[in-house]
Amino acid sequence: MSNRRIVFAVFPGFQILDLTGPHEVFTQAGRLTGGVVLETVAAAPGPVVSSGGLAVSPTLTTGEDTGPVDTLIAVGGRGIDRACEDRAFVDWFARSARHARRTASVCSGAFLLGAAGLLDGRRAATHWDHCARLAERYPRVTVDPDSIFVRDGDVWTSAGVTAGMDLALAMTEDDHGPEVSRAIARRLVMFVQRPGGQAQFSAQLAAQRPERAPLRDVLAEIADHPEHDLGVPALAARAAMSERNFTRVFRAETGRTPAAYVEIARIEAARRLLETTTATLESVARACGFGTVETLHRSFKRTLLVTPGEYRKRFSARVPAV
Repeated sequence: MSNRRIVFAVFPGFQILDLTGPHEVFTQAGRLTGGVVLETVAAAPGPVVSSGGLAVSPTLTTGEDTGPVDTLIAVGGRGIDRACEDRAFVDWFARSARHARRTASVCSGAFLLGAAGLLDGRRAATHWDHCARLAERYPRVTVDPDSIFVRDGDVWTSAGVTAGMDLALAMTEDDHGPEVSRAIARRLVMFVQRPGGQAQFSAQLAAQRPERAPLRDVLAEIADHPEHDLGVPALAARAAMSERNFTRVFRAETGRTPAAYVEIARIEAARRLLETTTATLESVARACGFGTVETLHRSFKRTLLVTPGEYRKRFSARVPAV
């Protein structure tokens, strides 16, 4: 079997873990199968400095890179916008992608794929904080805000930073089978398939700030006392509005219905308790206004795609109570 040449496109201000995370997964695959060659390509010779200050020496420059590519990967990072403005770099990436078996991006590297026209008519993932901007800049792309990675034909895209390792592991399984990917996951102490989506990491309450003082008071009440009665009648009374007007104004100023906002606020409160305390699920449900463990469970599964117990196992700094 011929070697699979995997090429990472880097640029000044790239995110170092976008490169080193997937690079290590593919390195492990090469050690197990002997069929992987890894290279980095930049627009110019010499060290390329990442956003964190660490530098890498690219294997080749875009002018030198003429060999066949199996997998072409765009990393992300703070320098992605400037990289997308480099027309020669974008054109090289587009040409290379046409001859590659598959093309991929990690995190905000999706913007380079978008600039090269590779995401038009496709689903794509990126870091949760960049989803809206990617959708606005490339309206022909269907941005998936929750998936850890997305495969659409021969184009693969991943969510933020460490999700690039999930992407690389999935590619490795596609190339070499599940036994190899499981062996790599064990070596790197990572999930073969991470539970849940990136909604579990995003800022759930990144809502618009209301202009009206009564609504700001209502939001403070929701955040500070998720266990209170937070139905529309109670909240409208606190804002001194009719229920109908309150519902209309609340949605216009926050971008969410009152019920959706309250549920997310309660999930945020429950997440904090699960991460930082040993309270039982029954206590967490009551303290956060869910009432029952069953309601807490349904909200977590619907919103975060994991159960409260699974979430605690992943993110708690304490040993949970039985």
